Amino acid sequence: MDLRDKNSPQKWKNPNVFASLEFARTGIATAFREEPNMRKHGFSAVLAIICGLVFRISKMEWLFLLLAIFLVIFAEMMNSAIENVVDLASDYHFSMLAKNAKDMAAGAVLFISGYAVIVGLLIFLPKIWALIF
Repeated sequence: MDLRDKNSPQKWKNPNVFASLEFARTGIATAFREEPNMRKHGFSAVLAIICGLVFRISKMEWLFLLLAIFLVIFAEMMNSAIENVVDLASDYHFSMLAKNAKDMAAGAVLFISGYAVIVGLLIFLPKIWALIF
């Protein structure tokens, strides 16, 4: 049966928006529960938000800080999803293509984490510097 057939039953489609939101919420909870790096990113995010509140950063700084936080968490979730799919597809056997896919996904997290570090330094270093001197 052709998957694009308009008469085929759509077993994998969500019946309504509430079901979609529940699946998404479950996915976020699963990522934090099962991925140690996700918990580390979550802790870092909370710490950055606390620093933002303590230093009373501007609205523009909040936008960049929150963008960095959301991008890192998004990248880590995509990395975890890719790793799970690759493991499933390769049946946990070594494959250079599987390794490459997983390494590239991890590299994406590292790349966007570099952006987050730069944002954090640009926002918080001048404020810390002003406190010291």
